[in-house]
Amino acid sequence: MRARTIRDLDPADLDGRRALVRVDFNVPMDEDGTVRDSNRIEASVPTLKYLLEHGARPVLLSHLGRPKGKVVPRYSLAPVAPILSDLLGTPVHFLPETDTDAAVSATETLEPGSVLLLENTRFLPGETKNDPDLSRRLARLGDLFVNDAFGSTHRAHASVVGVAELLDPAVAGLLVESELEAFAQLRNPRSRPFVVAFGGAKISDKIPLIEAFLERADAVLVGGAMANTFLKAEGHDMGGSLVEEDAIEVAEEFLRRPEHRLSLPSDLVVAEANAPDATLSEIVRADRVPSDRAAFDIGPRTRETFEHAIQQSRTFFWNGPMGLFERPGFDSGTVAVARAAAEATAEGAFTVVGGGDSASAIRQAGLAGAVSHVSTGGGAALEYLAHGALPGLEALDKAGK
Repeated sequence: MRARTIRDLDPADLDGRRALVRVDFNVPMDEDGTVRDSNRIEASVPTLKYLLEHGARPVLLSHLGRPKGKVVPRYSLAPVAPILSDLLGTPVHFLPETDTDAAVSATETLEPGSVLLLENTRFLPGETKNDPDLSRRLARLGDLFVNDAFGSTHRAHASVVGVAELLDPAVAGLLVESELEAFAQLRNPRSRPFVVAFGGAKISDKIPLIEAFLERADAVLVGGAMANTFLKAEGHDMGGSLVEEDAIEVAEEFLRRPEHRLSLPSDLVVAEANAPDATLSEIVRADRVPSDRAAFDIGPRTRETFEHAIQQSRTFFWNGPMGLFERPGFDSGTVAVARAAAEATAEGAFTVVGGGDSASAIRQAGLAGAVSHVSTGGGAALEYLAHGALPGLEALDKAGK
């Protein structure tokens, strides 16, 4: 059974009512409080416009950073309000409080057509503990609950789970709905070949996901520092490359499987182990990394192999960069995967880019609009793909209940 969404509600359930919306405004900010990337703010717009158009009065909750239950000024959500106001074309009022009587009063006097953004939920000590008392205080802020923070649905926090269990109805927003529809096609691919590309630093963060996709996918391409650990597990000396030593045994277990479907790099771009800023780099075979060198990207032969596999796919999922894509000279593998994903999409493939660094990478390549779906969730996406359940979703009303 799927979670109910705001589309399932009768318009009368929204008109004039306070919609307490959990959004994900955990955006990168500069030291001066300037929002560096507004993509997550933009992602909330369809749900908020829908609510406003149906007469609801949106009250927004979000976290930002890790202030650990204390008020930390640099993690204030105040800079988000003017950006959201511009995107919606409607007033967005910011209140530097969250669970107080003053906050409740502000929700009650909120005018139709306006939005109220409350302060960072993680300034509250009970947020990450899903404190029942805090949940009850937060529930006073709305007449119904909408979870549109897909990137936080794997957290059993008060503003995600606790409130959802207290307000009725408690439904998903349009962003969460679109994320679940995309990931449903990855859990049960309609078209094959189904190809998965993994990158990033750690195998340990993705063990359940690798496990799941070794069974579902036709090919699993591995790049980034993850590949270094697998190559070390094959017995190769990786020089000064980043290797997750504690995960070598797990990597060996994956490689021992008769049909492991893992495709590892055949060549790598390496540079001085302690000087990744150096412009001097060279291409070496994956089993010939010099002792004073470290791998920072996949090599041209590997790029060609990965590009071909992705271009031939009918369903494709990508999570994690192929190298140190933030540094010029080590971004070629990541850009190659992004371009291949765009080309596959143009040929009719269904393509999904996971959250976090891979989402940043495809935006950096200017190709975010050229794939089927770019997820706003990192850990939530991985957990849902691996297990098919998330605490924040389990707390919502089920369709047909």
